[in-house]
Amino acid sequence: MIVDPREPGIGRHTAARVVAEQEVENLSGLSPNPEKDIFAVKENGKACLVAEFAAKFLVPYYVRDVNYVDVITEQADIPLSRGAEIKGKCGTNESELELSWLEKAYTLRLSFIKEGHNTSRGQEVLWKMNKVQFMYDTSEKTYFKEAVTPGKHTANSHKLSALVTPAGKSYVCQAQQTIHLYLSDHQKSIDFLLSEVQIQPFDITNDFAFSEAHKCPVDQREQLEETLPLILGLILGLIIVITLCVYHIHHKLTANQVQIPRDRSQYKHMG
Repeated sequence: MIVDPREPGIGRHTAARVVAEQEVENLSGLSPNPEKDIFAVKENGKACLVAEFAAKFLVPYYVRDVNYVDVITEQADIPLSRGAEIKGKCGTNESELELSWLEKAYTLRLSFIKEGHNTSRGQEVLWKMNKVQFMYDTSEKTYFKEAVTPGKHTANSHKLSALVTPAGKSYVCQAQQTIHLYLSDHQKSIDFLLSEVQIQPFDITNDFAFSEAHKCPVDQREQLEETLPLILGLILGLIIVITLCVYHIHHKLTANQVQIPRDRSQYKHMG
C-alpha cells in the first residue's frame, strides 16, 4: 500500500479524447529502496494509475578504441532517476506513463491496454503492457563517454504482451524481467530491466492503494520452490509418525496373544 500525501490538485481531463493527460506525482521518496521508484497519475484528485518498480537500461553504443582507429562497442548502464519528470494519461481501456530525466536526455514511455477475450469460461477481461518506448541522447555525458556520432535515438518494443493481469487486480513481480527494445535499423537492441514491480493502470478502487495482487509466474514458481521442501518435510514426518504408531499397535497386539509352539511335543507342557 502507498501512503497518500494528500497534496491538493485538480486533474485535467479532455472529454474529446478517450485517453487524456492527468495530474501526476513522483512519490519515490516514500520508497525505502533507493533504486525503486513510485509514480502516480491522478484524476479528480484520486489515483487512476499507480506504479512501483526499479528499472535500468543496458544500451550499446560506439566509441573509438584507444588508438582512435577502430570503432568498438561499449555499454551504457542507465538507471531510472528518482527525480524523473512525469506525464500520465488514464482512460477506460488505455493508459500511459511517461518519465523523463536529466533534462529530457532520457524518456521512458509505458503504454497499457485493457481488453476482453473469449474463453471456455466465458468473457475474460485482462490488462497488459503493450508498448515500451525509450528515447535517449548519446551526447549526454553522464552515461555515454565519447560516443561516435552522438545524437538522439528511439527504441521500441516489438509485439509486446507483458505484465498480463486480470482486470481489477495489480501486477506484482519481484523477479527481474528483461524486455528487448529495438532501434529502427534493428542492428542493435536495448535491454530494459524491470524488477520489484507492482503496477495497476486501471480500476483502482481505493485511493493510492493497490487492488488484489496477481503474482507473475516466476514469483509463483519461486514461492513453490521455497515451500515445497517444507511440505515434503511435513509429509515425511507424518509418514514416520504413522509408521511408528502402526508398529506400536501391532507390537502391542502380538504381545498379548498366546504363543503356540510349533513343536507338537511341547503341547503336553501346556494347560
